[in-house]
Amino acid sequence: MTAVLESGTRPLRLGGAELLAHLLDPGSFRSWDRPAGVPAGASRAYLEDLHRAHERSGADEAVLSGEGLIGGQPVAVLASEFTFLGGSIGRATADRIVAAIEEAGRRRLPLIAAPASGGTRMQEGTLAFLQMVRITEALTAYKALRLPYLAYLRHPTTGGVFASWGSLGHLTVAEPGALVGFLGPKVYAGLKDQEFPAGIQHSAHLFSHGTVDAVLDVAGFRNLAAGVLGILAGTGAAPAVPMPSAEAPDGDGGPDGGASLPRERAGSVWDSVLRSRLGGRPGLAELLDAGFGRSVRLSGTGRGERSASTAVVLAELAGGTGTRPVVVVGQDRAAQRAGAVLDVAGLAQARRGMRLAQDLGLPLVTVVDTPGAELSVRAEEAAIAGGIADCIAGLLQLTVPSVAVLMGEGTGGGALALAAARRTVAAEHAWLAPLPPEGASLIVHGDTAHARELAEQQRIGARELLDDGAVHELVPEGPGFCGRLGAAAARQIAVQEGGLQERRGGRNS
Repeated sequence: MTAVLESGTRPLRLGGAELLAHLLDPGSFRSWDRPAGVPAGASRAYLEDLHRAHERSGADEAVLSGEGLIGGQPVAVLASEFTFLGGSIGRATADRIVAAIEEAGRRRLPLIAAPASGGTRMQEGTLAFLQMVRITEALTAYKALRLPYLAYLRHPTTGGVFASWGSLGHLTVAEPGALVGFLGPKVYAGLKDQEFPAGIQHSAHLFSHGTVDAVLDVAGFRNLAAGVLGILAGTGAAPAVPMPSAEAPDGDGGPDGGASLPRERAGSVWDSVLRSRLGGRPGLAELLDAGFGRSVRLSGTGRGERSASTAVVLAELAGGTGTRPVVVVGQDRAAQRAGAVLDVAGLAQARRGMRLAQDLGLPLVTVVDTPGAELSVRAEEAAIAGGIADCIAGLLQLTVPSVAVLMGEGTGGGALALAAARRTVAAEHAWLAPLPPEGASLIVHGDTAHARELAEQQRIGARELLDDGAVHELVPEGPGFCGRLGAAAARQIAVQEGGLQERRGGRNS
């Protein structure tokens, strides 16, 4: 399953109760709300505002909380009621939000928040403004429990709400046509004496810039949330992942025990380099289709960057007697061949995937398949080397299992950014090198004519990397290739979890 951009430009403007009725399984909602108290020190005018808001909305505060089911799976929910003082956050509102977050943590429920708010309640001043810190603190503690937080940004979500709990989701979706932004356009116009440019704060624009993962109506978000929850719950069924064939040297065999590699290399290292560059060679998309089950692809960094060169995917992987959730961070060879260079944004997306795996306590599978990172003035000015270093450091700091899959080309720092996992699986004709062989030839010989020779000398091929201890399992290519790669990744996760005996030493054993 993939999160996709939906058409439509006009938000539905559902109330909080209506939103929950569309989002949750019929009849499953149970409120956690206690009656809201009167704010201490409230003026007569403010009390009248609260009374009118209650009469207009039917709610006693600007947020509803409780629990329910999505596709039969239990969740905790928070939904703003915009007709109650514009969904603004006062002290009583924050009390309800914090209490719900803490209750979700105690019950170990996934949390879904659906804000629609103009931000801080002006009638309560700075003390209301500071409630965003309280809410963020509660969410941080909740996420430290390795529980998932999904945000659905409704029309409008602005100000302090967007700058706190609206921007902290593991996955964030916006309503079609929603106004979503830090800056209130009315405030901007009043202070600057000019209109804020139209469309900048619309949900579709934010999607195109990597701030939200998708733009979906309520039905679409419900389906997406159900898919995410199903993957995380490990509800899929799959066959066991068997050990490699006993006849295969050093664990090289395929999952069916009959696809073991020959003991001698078929062709030269240079032949592998050429094979890895063929246009019809399988890549990330084929691996996800054949090696994994259901999947949800995230989009961008969540912080205004987006690159097609790299994908972050929540997916299910076969292992044991069923499936398990994993995070996949992969370099997309098809997108790179179409012109999407591996840039700073792509590296930032990869780091997002690493954080997601760590936050949710999920194994991380990285897929290395790139002709190399972007070489340009733009890349240098954006500190691409630092982005690569941050990826390597991020991988090394993970406390969850990690497996790198060398699938094809593995050139330079761009490849190394995703190769520093604890265990490594390699396709038969994959390779990993500090430079493309042509580049190495230029440095050593001053021309590209010695590329084939350098490829052999540097031992960049997958089989050589296996022999040298840098790769733990080699996977034969041909029919079923991508399925075998997925099964190999599952085995290497099991090794780290203590389910299988170590079979090799080496650098990253």
